[in-house]
Amino acid sequence: MATGLVNPATGQIARWKMALDVERCIGCHACSVACKVENKVPLGRFRTKVYYYDQGKFPKVTRNFLPTLCMQCEDTPCLKSCDNNAIERGADGIVRVIPDKCSHLGACEAACPYGAIGCDDNDIADKCDFCSHRLDANMEPACVETCPADVFHFGDANDPASPYSKFMVKNKGLTSVLKPEEKTIPSVDYKGHNKDMEAKIPKGRVHDPYSYEIETWTSLDSTFPKRKRVLWAKPAEATGTKVVDKT
Repeated sequence: MATGLVNPATGQIARWKMALDVERCIGCHACSVACKVENKVPLGRFRTKVYYYDQGKFPKVTRNFLPTLCMQCEDTPCLKSCDNNAIERGADGIVRVIPDKCSHLGACEAACPYGAIGCDDNDIADKCDFCSHRLDANMEPACVETCPADVFHFGDANDPASPYSKFMVKNKGLTSVLKPEEKTIPSVDYKGHNKDMEAKIPKGRVHDPYSYEIETWTSLDSTFPKRKRVLWAKPAEATGTKVVDKT
């Protein structure tokens, strides 16, 4: 079904939502890889990322997983922070970036509580949009289709027969959103995740490209260096010689 069009089963515009059964997650990263391939996500960026959380001591050790992505918030911090109107929220609930309007200032990244959108001088803002181009072709998002453990349940929240709606009815009272204290009203629900892991999701910065934060659980903060940009030599205006920007 095309995004923003009426679902013939309900007579309403589809309202896309997702629910994750984290108890089924095996930490294979198939969702992250499928997302990067499908959407040509830039090197060093993630639209979907799976975090780890280890508990206990050998030989009694458990590992929890938490797949993260854009929450498609109803009260949308990235949209409200953008002065160029480069972010919009459609009638179908999906929050999308308008590339031609992006000013590269990064206010959206600083506003996001979920590390779900990144922007710098070299790139336009980049984030998950539920693979809107696939929805237009009557296909599921890449992460949903690729997951071997049936973690992702996606569909039209207005349609009681959709996978999302069926999952939410079956698990009534057992799901919750991430970081409810942020009051963003996410469109992504979770079942069975470890609540302590919510603190691992970066706020005001994009997902760390260097680590899944396995080594830094005790401090709840990544200590890896920030990715450095490659800046090319620029011709001097007056002399015609080249100078190198080392900032």
